[in-house]
Amino acid sequence: MSKDKVLEVLKGAILLEHKGKALYKSVIETSQVQGVKDLFSMLVNEEEKHIQMLNKQFSRISKGEGFDISGIKDSHAETSEAVLTDSIKENVTGAGYEAAVISAALEFEKNAVKYYSDHADKAQSEDEKKLFQWLRDWEKGHMMMLARIDDDLKEKIWFDHQFWPLD
Repeated sequence: MSKDKVLEVLKGAILLEHKGKALYKSVIETSQVQGVKDLFSMLVNEEEKHIQMLNKQFSRISKGEGFDISGIKDSHAETSEAVLTDSIKENVTGAGYEAAVISAALEFEKNAVKYYSDHADKAQSEDEKKLFQWLRDWEKGHMMMLARIDDDLKEKIWFDHQFWPLD
């Protein structure tokens, strides 16, 4: 892959992370549910880490240097998903704003997983591949967490509104 193509892929990744961060910050500013604010604060912090790593790579590739993935760690979100899920389930109405933004964030994360998976598959170097796999795995973790919360909220809607099939 040419240097220009790699830079384009990195620009796309940086833009993707900035969009996610902006979406998540807007949720923090508008939500009335502390559990939702905590969840999206954690996501903002993680997206910022991704932006920093991607900016570093963009700078290095622009200068003709290779990828430097020395800052990559295997650990992911440190926030207790169970606590967040319980807090959110208790305080979010299934058809309200917070439930809608959780669904929107889930779709956003699915797109990020696809983007990073596609570019990991096309990577020309082992470090480039590791970078995109690392990002994919982080976003996959976000996606799975949001999917579980989304599913729990759907169940709550069904239960609260007794949307059960008729016999």
